[in-house]
Amino acid sequence: MKRLTLVLIVCLCLPAVAQTAATAAAPASKEQIRKLFDIMDISKQTRLTMASMQKQTQAATTEALKTRYPQITPAQLARVNRISEESMKNFPVDGMLDDMIPVYQKHLTQTDVDAMIAFYSSPTGKKLMQDMPQIMQEALQASNSRIQKQMADAMQRIDAMMKEEQQKPQSSPAPASPSKPD
Repeated sequence: MKRLTLVLIVCLCLPAVAQTAATAAAPASKEQIRKLFDIMDISKQTRLTMASMQKQTQAATTEALKTRYPQITPAQLARVNRISEESMKNFPVDGMLDDMIPVYQKHLTQTDVDAMIAFYSSPTGKKLMQDMPQIMQEALQASNSRIQKQMADAMQRIDAMMKEEQQKPQSSPAPASPSKPD
């Protein structure tokens, strides 16, 4: 009798356990990802991070342009900076976030996203999101000299390659073979 009761309980509980396991392994829904993005205020965070990155790259780009084009004028540099600023201002962040949803769905389950939503809804998660732009800005500043050195090294290699290419003899078309008399 005990054995029959145990088998009956297992049979009745098995579908519930299977459903729970399936839900845990199921990919997150678009709605879950959007909720996560909303709680994390990803749109605002992305814009703030991009603005911070733009300032850092603008400084590095200005130095690279001055090195590459010593004759560049302040007016030309200002035009380059305006173009960069306009590009960032018009950047389609919301469209980019929509493009990212399938990527999140590919890597995160419903359970993962629920846990992330719970974390980012907590005081610690909110603090992290609030402080993240400042953390990113300071991190970029800390690595700025390394980035500038890397860019300068790359520009030197490109300049060397271009000089090497210019010094190669120009290939001329192969001389035509003399025609045979008929």
